[in-house]
Amino acid sequence: MLSSQIFQQLQQIVGKKHASRTLAERDLHSRDQSPHPPALPDAVVWPASTQEVRAIARLAHEEGIPLVGWGAGTSIEGNPIPVRGGIVVDFRRMDRILAIHAQDFQVTVQPGVLYKDMNRVLARHGLFFAPDPGANASIGGMIANNAAGTRTVKYGATRDNVLALEVVLADGRVVRTGSRAVKQSAGYDLTHLFTGSEGTLGLITQATLKLAPIPEHFSAATAAFPTVQDAADAVFGIMGSGLNPAALELLDQATIRLLKEEAGFAIPTAPNLFLEFHGASQAALEEELKLAEAICRECHCMEFQAGLGRKAHKQLWETRHRTFEIMLRRHPGQRYLVTDVAVPISRYPELVAYAAEAMESLELPGAMVGHAGDGNLHTVVFFHDSPDAQARVEELNRGLVMKALALEGTCTGEHGVGLGKKKYLAQEYGPEAVALMGELKALLDPKGILNPGKVVE
Repeated sequence: MLSSQIFQQLQQIVGKKHASRTLAERDLHSRDQSPHPPALPDAVVWPASTQEVRAIARLAHEEGIPLVGWGAGTSIEGNPIPVRGGIVVDFRRMDRILAIHAQDFQVTVQPGVLYKDMNRVLARHGLFFAPDPGANASIGGMIANNAAGTRTVKYGATRDNVLALEVVLADGRVVRTGSRAVKQSAGYDLTHLFTGSEGTLGLITQATLKLAPIPEHFSAATAAFPTVQDAADAVFGIMGSGLNPAALELLDQATIRLLKEEAGFAIPTAPNLFLEFHGASQAALEEELKLAEAICRECHCMEFQAGLGRKAHKQLWETRHRTFEIMLRRHPGQRYLVTDVAVPISRYPELVAYAAEAMESLELPGAMVGHAGDGNLHTVVFFHDSPDAQARVEELNRGLVMKALALEGTCTGEHGVGLGKKKYLAQEYGPEAVALMGELKALLDPKGILNPGKVVE
């Protein structure tokens, strides 16, 4: 446990109201939305500035105390769970939009600002931050995990939309990376080194992000197929045709049935693709939708609904983003596992076919969804706690990872390494690359205090 003397020093740094050792606060910061076991930190602090974060890091480094950053706790791979106790640094108070550079399509923010809240403010300027994780995640958490989502196929993941960072290192030093220039070629790319590092190399205290204009013309469509294999073939056809969808989601029959019960969608209870296109004109959108429909029809599409109205469009994507929460409500008291792999788009149909067969043989309730346009696939399985069910579910996860790696893909498309994927890094990159990651970690965090137990030892 943290000594009273150390805790008093934390209180002096952030103020007595903003440091806590109560069981309630520690418990709230012991788990994210993953099924991984919780772990209690020894204390929680809420800094209000980079200088306070710097002072906290210096103290933790001097005393060898683990230090874990915390955003909104919405990750689902155990990324912020403080597995070795220590101090959780909750960035909730550092939630300001510092500057909106509307003419340059950029914004500078603190890490605690929430994604949806920020986009509501940016909308007044006709802009938005495109990476969409679904949840109202914090920007710092999105950067730490390199979050992605439905719009990645057009706009890229978080990493592709970060221009500059301010980062507090383990010993309290503050470094600034990148610049507001879109084109950068000065020295090592430290911005991308910290992005996706899950708080193991430094704590992000400020970020400059690339924005996109809110599209004036957009249209959504749904396409129903007899099998998920047909839907996956259509994904490959759409992406290979040169079309540029803003979103391209695959949902299996079980997911569609659930969403229809929840929101009353008038679509066939069958595997579906949800598509969205952004265009310079309505005529351009119509041409893209015609070509997309033609490709879907060639892949045995049973029904193609295009030109959804603004209200239906909003309901479609809001419900899609709530899919996981809806599933959790339908399986109260059960354990669950969410998988996350990605492959090159040409191998996506093969991955989907493997996943569908594996899910069927598992004989447990679950569903399959994917950010299909960028080759990302998730399965969700629910089960009652038993050694047999746990072993079968873990084998499903292992099998999907091995299949993705065999298809020249990755063990984690967007959820990060966290607690569940660390054991697969050497198989994906080789022991030499993982050893190099360990050397980088040791250089930037010689005492191993930053989010220990994650990514590499």
